[in-house]
Amino acid sequence: MEFRRLGRSGLNISEISYGNWLTHGSQVEEDQATACVRAALDAGITTFDTADVYANTAAESVLGRALAGERRASYELFTKVYWPTGPKGPNDSGLGRKHVMESIDASLKRLQTDYVDLYQAHRFDRTVPLEETMLAFADVVRSGKALYIGVSEWNAEQITRGAALARELNVPFISNQPQYSMLWRVVEDQVVPASEREGLSQIVWSPIAQGVLTGKYTPGGQIPEGSRATDESGSKMIARFMRDEVLEKVQKLKPIADEVGLSLAQLAVAWVLQNPNVASAIIGASRPEQVHENVKAAGVKLEAEVLTKIDEVLEGVVETDPALTQAP
Repeated sequence: MEFRRLGRSGLNISEISYGNWLTHGSQVEEDQATACVRAALDAGITTFDTADVYANTAAESVLGRALAGERRASYELFTKVYWPTGPKGPNDSGLGRKHVMESIDASLKRLQTDYVDLYQAHRFDRTVPLEETMLAFADVVRSGKALYIGVSEWNAEQITRGAALARELNVPFISNQPQYSMLWRVVEDQVVPASEREGLSQIVWSPIAQGVLTGKYTPGGQIPEGSRATDESGSKMIARFMRDEVLEKVQKLKPIADEVGLSLAQLAVAWVLQNPNVASAIIGASRPEQVHENVKAAGVKLEAEVLTKIDEVLEGVVETDPALTQAP
C-alpha cells in the first residue's frame, strides 16, 4: 500500500480507502462486512470512510464493531453529517449548529471511538449561514472529537468560501469528497484547481462508476444478480452509466487494461490516482476478494500514452460539466 498526505496537512492516508456506503447494514450481512474490513486491514488499507446516513446509522455501527480491538492510532476514520437520520425531526438534518454538535456525538458512540480523524459536511447547506456551520465544525475540532474537517460534493465557490472562514477560525480544512471516475470528471475544471489553491485534496468515491468500469455490464446483456444495478438505491446512481453507448466503450477498454497487466476495475482505480490532487480512492466491497483485487491499483503508474488511449476510447461519453458537481 502507498500513502499520500491529505491536503496541506500532516495526515497520511492510504491511497486506497475502504468505504461502506450501500453495503454495511444493508446489502451485506454483518459477518461478511466484518470479513471485508479485515481484508482491507490485511491489504494495508488504513483509511475507512462512512457516514451517519448510510443505512440510516447502521453502517457506522457495523464499522465500529468491525474495527473494535484495533489500535486506534493505526487507522484513520472518517464520517460525515448532513442528511436526516433517526426520527427526522426539524433539526435532524442539515448543517445547523444543533445538528452538527449532536451528530458528532452520536457518530462517535456508534463508531466506538473518542474521535474521528476527519469530519465531513456531506453536502453544502444553503439554508444555514456558512459562518455558523464552520464555527460548529471548528468547535468539534477544538473539543477533540475530530482532528480535521472536510466536505463532500462542494463546488469551487463553496470550497473557496469555506476555506476563507477556516483560516479565520484557525481550523484545518483539508479535503473534499467528490464522485470521480474515467466517466465522471466534473471536478477537474473548477473544483480541483480551487482545492489546490486552498490546500485541499480529493478523496474520491465511485472510481469504478458504481461497477460499470468493471465491464460486468454489457450492452443488451443480463444484469448480474445481486449487482449494484439491482439495488434500490444503487440502481438510481448507476442509471446514468447504463446506456449501451457507454457500456460498449467500456468493453473497448479491456485491451488497454490487458496491456498494462490490470483488470478493468484496477485500471479504473489506478486512473483516478494519476490525478495529483487525489489523495485516496474509496472502494467498497461485498466480498473480501474484491478488496484484495482492487488494492492492486495502489502504486500503479500509468504512462501518458495509456491515458491518451483511454480518453480516445471514451470520447463522447465522459461527463465534464462543472455544474453537475452536486449531482446525486
